[in-house]
Amino acid sequence: MTIAYFDCFSGISGDMALGALIDAGAKSEVLGRTVNALELGDEVHLEVRREQRGHVGGTRVLVQVRDRVDRKVADLRAVIDNAKVPPTVRDSARRALDLLAGVEARLHDHDEAAAHLHELSGADTLVDLVGVFWLLDDLAVEQVYSSPLPAPRGIAGQMPLPPPASVRVLEGRGAVFVASDAGRELVTPTGAAILAAAATFERPAMSLSAIGYGIGTRDVPGNALAVWIGQAAGARAEVTVIETNIDDMAPNLLAALVEDLLAAGALDVTVTPVLMKKGRAGHEVAIMANPDQVAQLTDHLLRHSTTLGLRLRPVERVIAGRRIVVVHTELGDARVKVKEMGGRAVDLSPEYEDCRKLAREAGRDVAEVMRVVAAAARRELGLD
Repeated sequence: MTIAYFDCFSGISGDMALGALIDAGAKSEVLGRTVNALELGDEVHLEVRREQRGHVGGTRVLVQVRDRVDRKVADLRAVIDNAKVPPTVRDSARRALDLLAGVEARLHDHDEAAAHLHELSGADTLVDLVGVFWLLDDLAVEQVYSSPLPAPRGIAGQMPLPPPASVRVLEGRGAVFVASDAGRELVTPTGAAILAAAATFERPAMSLSAIGYGIGTRDVPGNALAVWIGQAAGARAEVTVIETNIDDMAPNLLAALVEDLLAAGALDVTVTPVLMKKGRAGHEVAIMANPDQVAQLTDHLLRHSTTLGLRLRPVERVIAGRRIVVVHTELGDARVKVKEMGGRAVDLSPEYEDCRKLAREAGRDVAEVMRVVAAAARRELGLD
């Protein structure tokens, strides 16, 4: 599976993403096809060139608007919906645009479809969104990942840093922020929307085949975005299973032992009823642990249970991708665990404690609340 990893050491914007993907091997002609498909040839002029930022050289993409036409959200959606582009490209661009529109409506408390995206309402935003997803399609990328995002503090002009639109677009998407002393906007709303619509915020195991650098607008050293393209190395990992049989501990003490082992770093703990010698009822305790946690967990199990010995065996496990999203419902916000295969959501599970809290507050049954949250998450993730 081909994957892309956005290394946002100096932030991300739409034009930086375009440049990085072209620099990594995507065909620059795709940008011309993007403008034609969006029927924006009278408004937009494209320029693709090589530039340097300190020791970093890469591709700079300039999306220059000749006669700016400001469009409301409904107009922007219509342009994307009517564009002759691959369906997956259209869907991803619409998802990113809808995230921007939703944030704008929340920030300014007005109807979403009639919203005006201010500086994001022009043809350049359309080219950035559709162009990035078409370039990813050209590279046959099936899954997108992202590094942590730099988040400066302070005020730039009259705008707080990081910009509210960029932060809100990424709300509930699993984004990781790290402090930066740059004192300027590093993650633009368009760049944030691209990642929010497509990316998982972790560094994947991958076999690298290409890397590209997209050069940013500011002429300062290091103002660039890197995109790594390669093959997923697979989510396999070796763990150790620690097992023991116990027939002389009270069940409530076993329950406490399980909680303590999980708190001490166990990946998983199971207790299974077993029939032991002379017909005695007992329990098998099995602990899954990372190799570097085995010594600590075996010591804990020997000290805090009645067992006299343990069995250790290395096993290989394969895990599905997972991430946490926050969904908004009429009852309130709740976290949902999303299971992914091949970079696509295939199942989900509402967080019980969040649903229990909402159920208490609303005087509703917790099972009913979990159904409401699950339905909202399915709609948002397109699983219906």
